[in-house]
Amino acid sequence: MCAMMLTMEQASIRQLDKLYKIETECFKKEAFTKHQIAHLLTDYNSVSLIAKCNNEIVGFIIGMMYPERNALAGHILTIDVLLSHRRRGIAQKLLGEIEKIFVEKGVKSCRLEVREDNAAALRLYQKLGYRKVAKLDGYYGNAHGIYLKKDLGES
Repeated sequence: MCAMMLTMEQASIRQLDKLYKIETECFKKEAFTKHQIAHLLTDYNSVSLIAKCNNEIVGFIIGMMYPERNALAGHILTIDVLLSHRRRGIAQKLLGEIEKIFVEKGVKSCRLEVREDNAAALRLYQKLGYRKVAKLDGYYGNAHGIYLKKDLGES
């Protein structure tokens, strides 16, 4: 268990190999490519964090910010936690940290997509205040997605 030793820090392109390995473990065929992750890590509008347990990367999150109707919006593109470290609050901490950064940068709302059959992730997002906006037919190939949104309030 690493509840006390969990640290968060900004992700770096130097961690690309490890992040890609975690991404493919978590999402298999639906994983971002190494090139896509490299692009996301270096994009000016992206926010990316890693979670470390005892100095080992055990998860990460990447989000983007973009203008939308006179305000900034945030979009969580991927959130990954190693299978061996799930159900320990790491995803919740990563989401909380990125939401704080979004709010500091003036983001008013955050959205994400999740597989319709990913019950654990859906429960987490709903617990954290995300609400279903739409069903995304065939979003994940032969699986449907759910589009969720959360208002981050006034900063």
